[in-house]
Amino acid sequence: MKHIKLGDLDVARIGLGTMGMSGAYTGAGDDDAESIRTIHRALELGVTLLDTAEVYGPYVNEELLGRALKGRRDQAVLATKFGMISHTGGTGLDSSPANVRAAVEGSLRRLGTDHIDLYYQHRVDPDTPIEDTIGVLADLVAEGKIRHIGLSEAGPATIRRAHAVHPITALQSEYSLWTRDSEPETLPLLRELGIGFVAYSPLGRGFLTGAVRSTDQFADDDFRRNNPRFMGENFDHNLRIVAEVEAIAGQVGATTAQVALAWLLGRGDDIVPIPGTKRVPRLEENLAADAVELTPEQTTLLNGLTPAAGDHHNETQMRMIGR
Repeated sequence: MKHIKLGDLDVARIGLGTMGMSGAYTGAGDDDAESIRTIHRALELGVTLLDTAEVYGPYVNEELLGRALKGRRDQAVLATKFGMISHTGGTGLDSSPANVRAAVEGSLRRLGTDHIDLYYQHRVDPDTPIEDTIGVLADLVAEGKIRHIGLSEAGPATIRRAHAVHPITALQSEYSLWTRDSEPETLPLLRELGIGFVAYSPLGRGFLTGAVRSTDQFADDDFRRNNPRFMGENFDHNLRIVAEVEAIAGQVGATTAQVALAWLLGRGDDIVPIPGTKRVPRLEENLAADAVELTPEQTTLLNGLTPAAGDHHNETQMRMIGR
């Protein structure tokens, strides 16, 4: 698999998101053995960037990844996130220096490692100046507990302030054919500063695979039931977008998911999508997107797709984005 740079961090250009192995989606946590096989197969196929967070589960996803990486730690670029759980007696977002230090120790223990390669602030904490948070992260870099600092869903002003304290390696935000909020301001800023982009939900939480035809496919606790893009008229509108991607997939001789990923890979050599899956066949399908080539005409058609209907998060989560 081709490699790219996130800042000065070398990674394969498709990573693996592991959240869905432990929560949020239908069937999460029902087969840890298969999830571990998927992680091992990803490493065999050249994936390096593995992405988790303490809040996934909470905690159990880091523990799962820690078990999967026993004897294989040196093959992985390990990324996790802090800040959505308070370990200092608070509630809600907490990126205070004391909480960062408590969080990193827990993640190191659960992951079974002495260092985290890429440590993200999961969401910007409005009650803690970003300079204070990055300051303690810089101390953790000096101590060898983390190697690189990341932000997730931060706005341009925060990114610039954070980068002035210590180099930021990567921003993780949602980016896909139907979530392109980062293109007008954020991506140009990242390129100005030399910061890489990690794209989560590059397949629209499964919608852009073409496999989702009804929310009746979801378990009652599947969070997509409350996601605006999967509700009512929005769902019907977004199915029409998928049909357009499917038409191009037929021309290319690829799957709909592969076309969606290939389009994203074509947006720049500083972008790494991290599609999530807990199944080996789906992983292999996703990684094969590395070899899919779109014509300029097909890329133009994909660029011009009708925007997705509905916010990409619920109202509470949307308030945490872009600070």
